[in-house]
Amino acid sequence: MRRRKDSDQHLRHRDWFGSRLPLISLRYALAVAECLNFRHAANRLGTSQSSVSARIKALEEHLGIMLFERRHRGVRLTEAGRSFIVEVTAGIEHLDHAIKTAGAFSTGLVGRLHIGLHSLIAGGFLADLRRRYREEYPDVDLVIAEGRSADTIRQIREGSLDIAFVVGAVDAPDCHSREIWSEALVVAMPAGHRLAMGDHVLWQDLTSDVFVVRQGGAGPQARDHIVRRIAEQRKSPNIQRLDIGRDSLMHVIADGDGITLTTDSARHVQFPGVVFRPIADEPERAQFSAVWSPHNRSQALKNLLDLAAEMSRST
Repeated sequence: MRRRKDSDQHLRHRDWFGSRLPLISLRYALAVAECLNFRHAANRLGTSQSSVSARIKALEEHLGIMLFERRHRGVRLTEAGRSFIVEVTAGIEHLDHAIKTAGAFSTGLVGRLHIGLHSLIAGGFLADLRRRYREEYPDVDLVIAEGRSADTIRQIREGSLDIAFVVGAVDAPDCHSREIWSEALVVAMPAGHRLAMGDHVLWQDLTSDVFVVRQGGAGPQARDHIVRRIAEQRKSPNIQRLDIGRDSLMHVIADGDGITLTTDSARHVQFPGVVFRPIADEPERAQFSAVWSPHNRSQALKNLLDLAAEMSRST
């Protein structure tokens, strides 16, 4: 007999937790628990008293417990009812929070974006883009990673980066890419360089200089451009490739160990002992593109791309 009773109780709990309770019935129960009156709860819910009464009765029958003691002028929660209402209240609050959070993620108002860069930029278009995005979407975390263009595009494919900003043409047919902005090319040189006093330089003035470029970041693109321009002057370039970061490169320049080719945004960072001069006879500009995966459906990413396009049109 005891086994039969335990079995029946087990089945009742299994049916309870395995079934789906209508959310509207739970909200009706919360309203009644707060008002302790079916008529007042019905007025608050904008429905009839009979509808509220029927819902509560069906809920109690479904659970197999009495939630409310009916009285002449209202109702009172039973002990089981009080326990049930406490748990339901917490559950409804969690559900509401989950719905609001999911909605925020779906609209790109909350989340995280992993961004790959060829080098950290303190000024220029990209810095303005990051600032504007933070202002418009303050609850989206921007995680910045610096690396070689080839590495960042690989990370786009793997899904560890949402977007990468790279210099030059993008050879990634399995990725989406879009040209976003461009910058003038400039030469960074020691403050004591023979050309530092002028407002600009010419390529023919640089044929005897040692160019120092990075192995990573935009270094390969800079090297190829230097080789082409010096060859046009019918000279052979003297290029040293160093596996260092941008800041270390600028320290090498400040020490007088050579000059380098960079873009106008580098002017926004103050490097003691380094000056930047535009190249008057340089016909090209450095083109910067955004690269992202066609499989990335992040709304936060779309918002960033839309903002970048808007800023690009305005400039």
